[in-house]
Amino acid sequence: MSRKPEPHYLFALDVGTSKVAALVGEVMADGKLQVVGLGQHPNKGLKKGVIANIDATVQAIQRAVENAEHMANCRARMAHVAITGTHIKSVTKSGVAAIKHREVTQKDVDTVVENGSAILVPADQQVLHVLPQEFVVDGQEGIQDPVGMSAVRLDVNVHIVTGSVSAAQNLHKCVEKCGLVIEKLVISHLASADAVLTDDECDLGICCLDIGGGTTDISVFHGGAIRHTAVLPIAGDQVTNDIAVAFRTPAVHAENIKLNYGCAQPWMVQVDEQIEAPSVGENPPRVFSRHMLAEVIRPRYEELFRYVAKELHRADMFGRMPGGVVLTGGAAQMAGVVELAEEVLEVPVRLGFAHGLEGIEAVSRDAGLSTGAGLLLYARKMKPELLRAGGGSAAGEVLARVRDWFKGSF
Repeated sequence: MSRKPEPHYLFALDVGTSKVAALVGEVMADGKLQVVGLGQHPNKGLKKGVIANIDATVQAIQRAVENAEHMANCRARMAHVAITGTHIKSVTKSGVAAIKHREVTQKDVDTVVENGSAILVPADQQVLHVLPQEFVVDGQEGIQDPVGMSAVRLDVNVHIVTGSVSAAQNLHKCVEKCGLVIEKLVISHLASADAVLTDDECDLGICCLDIGGGTTDISVFHGGAIRHTAVLPIAGDQVTNDIAVAFRTPAVHAENIKLNYGCAQPWMVQVDEQIEAPSVGENPPRVFSRHMLAEVIRPRYEELFRYVAKELHRADMFGRMPGGVVLTGGAAQMAGVVELAEEVLEVPVRLGFAHGLEGIEAVSRDAGLSTGAGLLLYARKMKPELLRAGGGSAAGEVLARVRDWFKGSF
C-alpha cells in the first residue's frame, strides 16, 4: 500500500489597518490551491497601513493565526506577508548586458535584471521587489522570456519597488513575536492583483484599486507586466470618521452604520428610511435618514477617485488601461461605489473577487480577503515545484521524471 504524501501548506498573512487576515492554503495533487484555513481579527495597531502599536498588532495577528491554524488543523511556521503604506515608492529603470555566447541564458537574464536594479536607495528605504516588465533583444521589443534566443545585446525595463526599513522591521518584529518567520514581504498591490485580475486584462491594460481600511493601493498592468504602483492615504477609515463627526457618534458605532447602511450614491436609497445612531456620553440617540448618510459618504469616495485619476494622469497611465478599473478591498464593497467610480473616472469599473482558489467559499465572496488570497497564489507561483503532479511529493517527482524520459526517448 503506497504511503499518502504529506500535505503542502502555504500561509498568508494580511496585516491591515482594520483587520488581520490569516489564510492557509493546501496545494492539491493536481496542483490546484485549496484554502483550508481562515482566521480574521480586528486590528487597532495600524494607522495608514503602518504599525503604530506593537502590542495591539501582535495580539491581532495571534488571534487570526490561531483561528486559521485551528480550522486547517496544522501549525504555521513561515508565511508570505503583505506590506503597504505611503512609504512604498516605485521607479522604472532599464539595464543592458552583452551576450557572450550569442545565445541568451538564464544567467544573462539575471545579469541584465541586476544591472537594471542597480540604483541608489536612501538609507531609510529597502528594495522590496524588482519586477521585469519586458526585454529587448537586439532592438526587438516586447519579449517576455528571452532565454534561448540568439542575440548580441539584451536590454530590460524593470519596475523597482522600495519601502521603509523601519516599517518592514516593525512588521517583522510583530510577526516573529507570534512564532512565525516571514518568508517574503509582498506589496499588497501585487497580491490583490494576482487574486482579482485575469491574464487577458493584464495584457490589454487594467488598473487595480485595492481600497482598504487605511490606504488605497493603485497598480496598473499593461502588456502582461506591472507598469505603475502608488499608495493613497485615503480609504475606509476616513469614511468612518466622516460619519462619526457628522452624526456625533463614537467610531465603533460609525463603523457599524457604514457596514450595515452605507451607500455611496444618494439616489440608490429611499429618502424616508431611518437610522438610529447612539450619541456620545449620555445624550439620547440621533435619528437620521439613510439618504443623509449617503450624502455624507459620497464626497469622500468622490475625493478618492479624483485623486486616483490625478495620480494616473500624472504617471501618464490613463491611456494605457483600456480594460478599465477593477475595485477590490473591504471598503470597495459598499453599495454605489462601483457606479460612483465609473461616474468619476469615466471608464468601465467592476468589483473584483479572488479567483483561482478552491475550498472556503468566503474567500471568493469577500473582496476584503483579496490580498490574503493573492498572497497564497503568489506563494505558489514562487514555488514551481509544488505545481508538479502530486503537489511536489516524491511519487509525483518520480512520475515527472518518467514522463520526461519517455519524451526524450521517443
